[in-house]
Amino acid sequence: MKRRIYLNMKSLGEARSLWLERFRNHPVLEAVSVPVPDALGRVTAEPVFARLSSPTFHAAAMDGIAVRSDGTYGAGDRSPRRLIIGEEAFWVNTGHPLPEGCDAVIMVEHLHEVEADVVEIRASAYPWQNVRKVGEDIVASELLFPRRHRVRAFDLGALIAAGIHEVRVFEIPRVAVIPTGDELVDPATVGLDETPSHGWTPDSNSAVLCGMVRECGGTPLIRPIVGDDPEELKSAVRSALDAGVHLVIVNAGSSAGSEDYTYQVLDALGEVLVHGVAMMPGKPTILADVRGIPVVGNPGYPVSAALSFDQFVRPLLIVMQGRRESFRPRIPVRISRAIPSKLGVEEFLRVRLGRVGGRVVATPLSRGAGLITTLTRAEGMIRISELSQGVDAESDVEAELLVDPEELDRTLVFIGSHDLSVDVLADLLRGYPRGYRLSSANVGSLGGLLALRNRFAHAAGCHLLDTETGQYNLSYVRKYLKGFKASLFHLVDREQGFMVARGNPKGVCGVGDLLREDVRFVNRQAGSGTRILLDYRLAQEGIDPRKICGYDHEEYTHMAVAVDVRSGAADVGLGILAAAMALGLDFVPLVREQYDLVIPTEYVEEERIQSLLMVAGSDPFRERVRAMGGYHPEKSGRLWLEVE
Repeated sequence: MKRRIYLNMKSLGEARSLWLERFRNHPVLEAVSVPVPDALGRVTAEPVFARLSSPTFHAAAMDGIAVRSDGTYGAGDRSPRRLIIGEEAFWVNTGHPLPEGCDAVIMVEHLHEVEADVVEIRASAYPWQNVRKVGEDIVASELLFPRRHRVRAFDLGALIAAGIHEVRVFEIPRVAVIPTGDELVDPATVGLDETPSHGWTPDSNSAVLCGMVRECGGTPLIRPIVGDDPEELKSAVRSALDAGVHLVIVNAGSSAGSEDYTYQVLDALGEVLVHGVAMMPGKPTILADVRGIPVVGNPGYPVSAALSFDQFVRPLLIVMQGRRESFRPRIPVRISRAIPSKLGVEEFLRVRLGRVGGRVVATPLSRGAGLITTLTRAEGMIRISELSQGVDAESDVEAELLVDPEELDRTLVFIGSHDLSVDVLADLLRGYPRGYRLSSANVGSLGGLLALRNRFAHAAGCHLLDTETGQYNLSYVRKYLKGFKASLFHLVDREQGFMVARGNPKGVCGVGDLLREDVRFVNRQAGSGTRILLDYRLAQEGIDPRKICGYDHEEYTHMAVAVDVRSGAADVGLGILAAAMALGLDFVPLVREQYDLVIPTEYVEEERIQSLLMVAGSDPFRERVRAMGGYHPEKSGRLWLEVE
């Protein structure tokens, strides 16, 4: 089958408008009666009127005695009045009905008990004092809730108080999710100790989409995985529609690939409204009308699938239920580095956010549509207009918040060299009473120092070797943070060396082996401390880097290097022992190096920085990093130098 280009590419705005207008008045949700306790989150299908008043009787609002108010007139400090219990006054508790003829309650605190059946008062009561009158809260027949009201927890109390036992609400929208692809495997069929066979991918998108459906108040129905067969897919869509669903999502199979059949299937079954949306990620989205039911061809990459859902499925489910679409709050942020973007395509850029020096800074995450962790780690989303070619470094832009705004004040922005011990810091820091969040970005040691200089971070991780003195970090901090006061704290000493496959099949023993034709190397990015260390050792050995196979193959973290070696994409990579141990690799030691925290001195006394240093110097931190292997945290958390 030949590849199909996007036939009806629309801008995001055009596609949303066309889609929502087609189904805005979609009369598919019927009214059903549900018991009041089960109505939470449901949307009323008709107005709800009170059957009873609340309270249904005159009730005491305080503990004390019920009296006739006109029988207490004249009582005062100089003329106290005595009342006989059972004749002129009656003991009542809060919520009790008033005895016949009573119209006021005197609080027990204002009584003096003279005898067992006689009390003395020193102030008169007035009519309806401390009394909840009939209908004070709700009057029978009054409107409690209009149609299309979403029932909240406290609404349940009002309904029951008003004598309502059942309420008419719209049925919950049912959404069929059809996963497609020969490569997919149902994760439920894989044992706890198994991994999917080579070439198989666990179906994670269905779990994400179903969760998003539930967040919108719908009921997801996962259908069986459909292979790359147009007739099988056509049958699956028909089956879902016959089951009476209100919306269908076909996940994957919506791009321009030779085995992406969703377009032709939906075109045969109904009307395709949009084939391709000028958004990134999410471009392959298909929007169709089949038998009057909205059907979405969702992209297969996880981020694309989630963003496509957010733009098209979420608003439609909300409209179906008669609710108003809510929008995330937006805040101004300063972006830390330039981000080019493609003209004509609206881009959704995932970013980490944190408040540094009175402003919120945004650090972009990776842009790959297949990287679901860019959504799990993101605190915000920046939308780059289709009319723009990107944003400049240190520009002020708007970001949609993906977290509670208060989280930004509890976020410690950490930029610099990657190390597994930083993940341990983040976990332990989150357990502190304020629950501080460590937002980290791996840009290398030099990148971290530059972020500090530009006030985009609270702290940086650094392990830069001065090849002339053999000392770590000091000369670089003086050079790149000139004019700044900075404090250097020990975090860990760690073992750096060559990571190789189990058994070291290529027999790598030292730097000289990187010149061999049968050895493929994976490098770290320029500016990282590991890269500087490598270049230093190559210079010592008189080795020309251009002669190393893979010298230009760069990764941004130790774990990414370890993955390349484990997967066979490379034979050897320079990294830390802990990363090698985590993936079951062998390790050829090269050097023990110093990894420090560099913190502007002006931030050191802040509560979140003090919490970070307390965690770094704690026994739980030291025990956990030692257990990972290759770490020496004996001096962690200690100040060793201040630089001006």
